Amino acid sequence: MFIITVDIEKCQGCGDCVENCPQQLIVLVEENGKKYAVYSGSPDDCIGCMSCETCEENAITITEI
Repeated sequence: MFIITVDIEKCQGCGDCVENCPQQLIVLVEENGKKYAVYSGSPDDCIGCMSCETCEENAITITEI
């Protein structure tokens, strides 16, 4: 199982992580005019492929539990 954490202060809302996730577990949301990524699944849903961790802003952290 994996915990996906998105640092919304670092996230620029580019959507690369959304496009890279083969499980479609990351979505973009907009709040107060700022777009950022959010993990929308449970720890059981992530397959640990690390595709989302290619974020250029280092906004995504994957932790195996």
